[in-house]
This record gives sequence, C-alpha cells and structure tokens, in this order.
Amino acid sequence: MPEPSSPVRRGRLPRIGAAVVVMLAVAAYVAVQYATGSRPTPRCAVVAAGHGEGAGARYEFTAEQAANAATISAVGTSRGMPERAVTIALATALQESGLRNVRHGDRDSLGLFQQRPSEGWGSAEQIMDPAYAAERFYARLDKVPGYSRLPLTVAAQRVQRSGYPQAYAKHEPDATLLSASLTGRAAATLTCEGGPGGPAKTGTPARVEAALVRDFGRDVAPARGRDRHSVRVPVPASVASAQGGERQRGWELAQWAVANSSALRIERVAYAGREWVARETGNGWRRTPAAGASPASAQARDEVRIVTAQ
Repeated sequence: MPEPSSPVRRGRLPRIGAAVVVMLAVAAYVAVQYATGSRPTPRCAVVAAGHGEGAGARYEFTAEQAANAATISAVGTSRGMPERAVTIALATALQESGLRNVRHGDRDSLGLFQQRPSEGWGSAEQIMDPAYAAERFYARLDKVPGYSRLPLTVAAQRVQRSGYPQAYAKHEPDATLLSASLTGRAAATLTCEGGPGGPAKTGTPARVEAALVRDFGRDVAPARGRDRHSVRVPVPASVASAQGGERQRGWELAQWAVANSSALRIERVAYAGREWVARETGNGWRRTPAAGASPASAQARDEVRIVTAQ
C-alpha cells in the first residue's frame, strides 16, 4: 500500500494552484490592456531650446499639471502681465499645490494657489476655478510696487503671506522654463505624450472654443474649421502677446492647445509650418510638408489649427 502523502506535500498543491491563478490573472490583465489600447497617464515635457546656458533643461509633468500651468500663463498674458509675472505665479502654484487643483489645504486653503475664502479670495467654488484663481493672484500681484524687479520670493510673499516664503525660491528655475514656453517666447518647446485621455472618446470644437475664451478672454476669436472636428484661431497683430509680437502669440495659443490635449481630446495642433500630433510625439513638433509653398500655407501660418479626436 502506498505511503500517504506527507503534510508538506499536501500543502504544496494549494500554493502551486494559487500561483497559477495569479499568473493567469496577470496574463488576462495584460491582454485586456493590449486589446483596449490602455495607456499610461499622459505626460508632458518642456525642453529649453537653444545652445547657450540652460539649453537642454527639462521639466516633466502630468497632463493635468500642464493644463493648469497653461491656464495660469494665459490668464496672465491676457491681463497684459509680463513674463516675469507668469514666472512668479507658476512658482507660487508649484509650491502651494504642485500645479494641482486640490480641494484641501491648511485650514480653509483651496486650489492652485491655496487661497482662503476666509481671507477674501472668493468663495470655495470660485477658488476651485483655475482661471478665477489665477486672475485673483495677478490682481493682487499687480498692486505690489515694482514686483517685476523684486526677488521672486519677495514678490510671491507679498501676495501669499506664507509662513515659509523662502520655499518659493526652489521653483524659480522650473517656473522660468515653463513661462518661456507657455507665453510663446520659446517656440515648439512643449510636447505631451500618451494621446488624449479622459472619459470622452471624442473631442468637440465647442469645448475647445469655450476653454480658449475662459483662459484668454474674448480677445481670441476661435472659429470652426472646414471639417466639424477642427478649430481655427486667427492670430492678428492686434491681439499679440504682451511679451512679443504675432508669432509669439501664435505659439502661446498652440502650446496651450497641446497642454490641454488630454482634457479636451485634441489630436493635432498646427502653427507656423510646424505640427504636433498625439501619439506621435517622439520627435516633438515636426515641420509640415510644403510649408509656405502656397497661399493656403501662408494663411495657415497666421492661425493656429486645432483638431479634436474623432
């Protein structure tokens, strides 16, 4: 008669079975991710252009952070604030919230800048609107005499009255890099990868138009393109960026669109003979074929074209 299995051998079988179940579960998960085209959280990056000091500097952040940073920049330039003001605002938001629109903080602090309803910044609902929060920040910064010549920590502290004013200093290099890109001074330096995200499967020009007006004000005049999935944004000299001319304003709008590509389901952005395409951003902005070869191409250089997912 065979000898009964030992307790050790009997215990080994359940462990082997559990391991097989885990392996099958992992395989099923991988298969589902592959079949559904699931992607990691979309990420964005700004890379300093040029060949001088600071060239090649890089800042990476999530699509959510990029969209918030783009709103902060757009609200500032639309108020006529200089790039230095945008840098101060971005450094402040980096310190206060990490460029995330958070619903918590010290006491009743909320939002990108951790503004407090009890301190007169507005209602909780208003503060949680990134465009409103940025507008309020700039309104107070604009009242600080000579803020553009002050050290960033001093200027930010005059607005925020933080318990740790020196903390803003460590964010100045990143904020300077971001503001150069988002104000359009550093062209074709912002890219996002991972493709459009969010629950919606398609984008709508109406959402893009509303977001443009929300961040830039009614000076922008978005119009529907020839197809129902595109938006054209003319860049006339009359609405040129406070920091530069028509071309800079165009790049500000174009890179705003890329920063918002995940939230607004934007697949393609074209401006000045360059093009950004979602899921094809390995080389960043690429030159479009035959740029400048026809009157239509010349017109396209004077407008930003934004195409939403279909």
